[in-house]
Amino acid sequence: MISVLAQERVLGAAMGSMITGVIVFEQRKSIYKSISKNQPQFTTQSQMREPSLGKKSHFEFANLWNKAVDQTLGRAIEFLSSRGW
Repeated sequence: MISVLAQERVLGAAMGSMITGVIVFEQRKSIYKSISKNQPQFTTQSQMREPSLGKKSHFEFANLWNKAVDQTLGRAIEFLSSRGW
């Protein structure tokens, strides 16, 4: 049978998790309400659209991103590869 101390710890962790969940939920709800109050009621279609970039610029951005990641993490990847990871 599980000890009383372990039962208290499990109960405390469960209650703490539930209380934290409720607090986070209420905070998010109040944040979303405040955001919706501050935004205009009607947004035009042009405001909702993201800027349209061509396929070429997406490809260029992906290339630049990959080069930056390779330069940043290259040594770490080489080290882990040499260790058998």
